[in-house]
Amino acid sequence: MECGGTGVDAMKVPVSKRLLCCAAQVPQGARVADIGADHGYLSIELLKSGRAAYVHACDLREMPLRRAMENAVRYGVAEKMRFSRADGLRAVKPGEVDTVVCAGMGGDLIAQILADCPWLRDEKYLLILQPQSSGNDLRRKLAELGFGIERETLVEDGGFIYFVICARFGNAVPLSPGRQYLPEQLLRSGDKLLPRYIERIRRALMLTVEGIRKASDPAAGERLKYYETALREVGEMERQL
Repeated sequence: MECGGTGVDAMKVPVSKRLLCCAAQVPQGARVADIGADHGYLSIELLKSGRAAYVHACDLREMPLRRAMENAVRYGVAEKMRFSRADGLRAVKPGEVDTVVCAGMGGDLIAQILADCPWLRDEKYLLILQPQSSGNDLRRKLAELGFGIERETLVEDGGFIYFVICARFGNAVPLSPGRQYLPEQLLRSGDKLLPRYIERIRRALMLTVEGIRKASDPAAGERLKYYETALREVGEMERQL
């Protein structure tokens, strides 16, 4: 699914291209949990565009959540929202939503939020995940928890290329080190940003491998083997592409 605007009123909400890409993955009429909602712009965009019917906005911090409530009133969507100051999905009830969005946080934190919520392990829930870091760790943890990746989408925002994962419980497959960086779903996407994204990943892995080798740490053997394998596999995928 391509990223972009989600309605005629999209420009009235100061929502980033990165979050617009997340919004574009939400099914029409969905009931959404927006985890780490910050100032609520993604939640508001989903409701103003008509893509979501209901949003439960959660954030651990009091001030951003208060600002999200003020923004919801300003944009006229507060009656379709619920707000909770909570850690992860702790305030969301099973069956209350059908779609969960976690955007703008580290992949390791997203993985922990999902691991701490056993009721998500049901194929009726769609996960839309946009990690800012540790994407390889998130993909690996998704597979370990039993979640399969349905698709991935790339989006450029502020000169940086982000990716958005859509996943659902079931059909999980173990991922090799290289596939944790470049899953099959992303390679099949044909995204015009893919060559640049692969180049960035390959260069980052090269620097990591070089850094570990220079450190000459005997205890880093397994870590070095992991990154060397990932680099080799990513290089092979790049040549095939």
